[in-house]
Amino acid sequence: MTFQPPLSGKEQDETEEFRPRFDSNGLIAAIAQDTSTGEILMLAWMNAEALSKTIETGRATYWSRSRGKLWIKGETSGHFQEVVEILTDCDQDAIIMKVNQTDAACHTGRKSCFYRRIDGTSRLIKSE
Repeated sequence: MTFQPPLSGKEQDETEEFRPRFDSNGLIAAIAQDTSTGEILMLAWMNAEALSKTIETGRATYWSRSRGKLWIKGETSGHFQEVVEILTDCDQDAIIMKVNQTDAACHTGRKSCFYRRIDGTSRLIKSE
């Protein structure tokens, strides 16, 4: 799958074509959200190949910035993300994937990577 380049200004905001706006590193932010609870599970990054594979297979595929390669969520842990729906924001520089998550989404073994809240100072409070 090849993506057309983004349009400019309001044209991008109103187009009915999916024209993802990748950043200068060729990446787009991808948020995984539990389809049944609405809970935000994780944030990761996708390049054009990862986004294409995700759309084609229905399995969340990401770009690992640290390893410099694609990874299918769950390929080693068994904690797959079945993609139910993909939403994009107005200028198409971020996506939300509504997913059916198998077990934990976070590498720590937690359901969500967002398990701490900031208490208003510099402290983090576990919210689980």
